[in-house]
Amino acid sequence: MPRLSEVIAALDVLWPPERAEGWDAVGTVCGDPGQDVTRVLFAVDPVQEIVDEAVKLGADLLVTHHPLYLRGTTTVAADHFKGRVVHTLIKHDVALHVAHTNADRADPGVSDALAGALDLRVVRPLVPDPSDPEGRRGLGRVCELDHPLTVRDFAARAAERLPATAQGIRVAGDPEALVRTVAVSGGSGDSLLDDVRAAGVDAFLTADLRHHPASEFVADRAHSPLALLDAAHWATEWPWCELAAAQLDEISDRHGWGLRVHVSKTVTDPWTAHAASPLTPAGAPN
Repeated sequence: MPRLSEVIAALDVLWPPERAEGWDAVGTVCGDPGQDVTRVLFAVDPVQEIVDEAVKLGADLLVTHHPLYLRGTTTVAADHFKGRVVHTLIKHDVALHVAHTNADRADPGVSDALAGALDLRVVRPLVPDPSDPEGRRGLGRVCELDHPLTVRDFAARAAERLPATAQGIRVAGDPEALVRTVAVSGGSGDSLLDDVRAAGVDAFLTADLRHHPASEFVADRAHSPLALLDAAHWATEWPWCELAAAQLDEISDRHGWGLRVHVSKTVTDPWTAHAASPLTPAGAPN
């Protein structure tokens, strides 16, 4: 069986930490490099619920997409939920490793997994990584549908194929417009709206679209008739866990490690309920 240092070295080949954004916090949060690894769990969020699942599973390594500490801290005391996560991990000899924006930019990466979940054919990165001479790495993906769908039907496909959340899929734009090409970006994507406009696609599916950027984008109909589809952040990134697990499985088989690799199906999206407005808006209350 491999040591933690060997598994982390393999993961760093998949998602080199130097390709993460400068503000990001990726890499190994805790764990003894010399400990043996037999079981690995992949998840989006390093929250207590997931850590407890790793302990119950008997995992030696938890790999998450989101960092535990994105900013510096002066304490890991267990009177705070992040401190409790650290204490639980160390008490049970579970290492924690994070692949965040370095996994977003990877080939294949987070947006490739999102495109695959939606049965889209990836054409190119939305924002290419200038350090990649082959032009395959970068943020987001520009994709093609197997056949045109209306915005309404494409939203229904996304709602069906992505993990279920309270939010579902929000749509801005003409529900009956045809979609042939679409940009996707796992996680928060409204910083990419200018790149989406330049890509000339029919729709953009991402998460965490804020009111003002979306409103201004949709208002500019003369230049941007495309539709916006806003899914839950967690749902757009969870498909990467299955992709990443498959990649580690392949590495394990190649090296004869015999790792048992799992993907958490625990929903850690923070929103737990949704009350739908009437189908015919009645306007603002008096």
